[in-house]
Amino acid sequence: MIFIIINVIFCLSFLVFAYLNLNDIDWYLWVPIYVAVAACCGLAVFGKYYPSVYLGLIVFYLIYAIILFFAKDGVRDWIVKYKQPSLVETMQAEKPFIENTREFFGLLIISAALIIDYLVVMHV
Repeated sequence: MIFIIINVIFCLSFLVFAYLNLNDIDWYLWVPIYVAVAACCGLAVFGKYYPSVYLGLIVFYLIYAIILFFAKDGVRDWIVKYKQPSLVETMQAEKPFIENTREFFGLLIISAALIIDYLVVMHV
């Protein structure tokens, strides 16, 4: 029952994130990213599991996260060069590192949701 509740929360959250990204410059990338994981979580609620899809998405998201980590004005620069200033003062990404760092953490959250689903499904 907890698995279903968690997946409902994940599904609805990721759909909201997809909607909020519709007005973003790179919406064509982020809307499908969020919709794909929302679909996986939503299907899991109804007992439809696709472990190979989970793994494929996890690999894609983590590779993209690594790219964002090392990108110019990415997470590494946020840590080393900019000394970790707040990422949430405003919703506008006014500084160059904010967008990449937020996207990096978003990818980690998405990956964690899929890893949870994968581990639960493989141990059922």
